[in-house]
Amino acid sequence: MPTERNAPDLRRVRLVKDGPMLVDGPVEVELEDGTRVTSDRFVVAVCRCRRSASYPWCDTSHRRGRRPRESPG
Repeated sequence: MPTERNAPDLRRVRLVKDGPMLVDGPVEVELEDGTRVTSDRFVVAVCRCRRSASYPWCDTSHRRGRRPRESPG
């Protein structure tokens, strides 16, 4: 059953091709080990490639060392 949500409670999440996940902030991220980190920025870039030295925040490491995608079969 769908639940009603108020528009102010919603956060927009945008996935950037070959890049981070952009989340309208402020945001709290819970890591695999249960650690919670927060950012009060207007838009937060969350790393999806795990190359970031400041993980879970994106530091644009995805731009370096990209491997070409393999062609489908």
